[in-house]
Amino acid sequence: MAILSPRNEQINVPFLIVGLGNPGRKYQHNRHNVGFMAVHQLADRLGAAFLRFENRALVTKSDYIGKRIILAKPQTYMNDSGKAVSALVRFYKVPLSNLLVVYDDVDLPLGTIRLRPSGGSSGQKGMASIIEYLGNQEFPRLRIGINRPPGQMNAAAYVLQDFSKYETEYLPEILQRSTDAILAYIEYGLDLAMTNFNTAHHYDN
Repeated sequence: MAILSPRNEQINVPFLIVGLGNPGRKYQHNRHNVGFMAVHQLADRLGAAFLRFENRALVTKSDYIGKRIILAKPQTYMNDSGKAVSALVRFYKVPLSNLLVVYDDVDLPLGTIRLRPSGGSSGQKGMASIIEYLGNQEFPRLRIGINRPPGQMNAAAYVLQDFSKYETEYLPEILQRSTDAILAYIEYGLDLAMTNFNTAHHYDN
């Protein structure tokens, strides 16, 4: 693991960490909601709770090493995530370099995480909505691998299934590494966080 050193940054500039998912109890344990799960776990680590609703999202605020952190879970349903994210970016005056979107990726093996500085949506509807509403794809993202659908299963149906019992056994470790990666991004910057966390993890059934 590379040696990390904290980055210098104005402490009054907030970070906006957005987890993607679908609201409602029936979607709570879906693979598509792993972004919600990661941001919820990060809130727990920071001693925060999602008690506020604003700009079409559940929002909580905290601080980490003197930096202002805003955590959000859009309540618009996945395909309209951009409505909430763009409103939050404008309201809190967040530079896009300080926006991190966390979401599921069927093209990565279960538990592999990938930080990236920018890029397209790769077919992920929540990300496509965010890019559309921001008019920009130059913002960081954290993709969490959930595996490809088995056989000929449709990807849209697969992501709306709950994690299997086998997969659920590994979720705590996957979410722990994901939140570690987010905190490293905040503290040390994206490049060093990518160096330390963009490694493959395989959980073979």
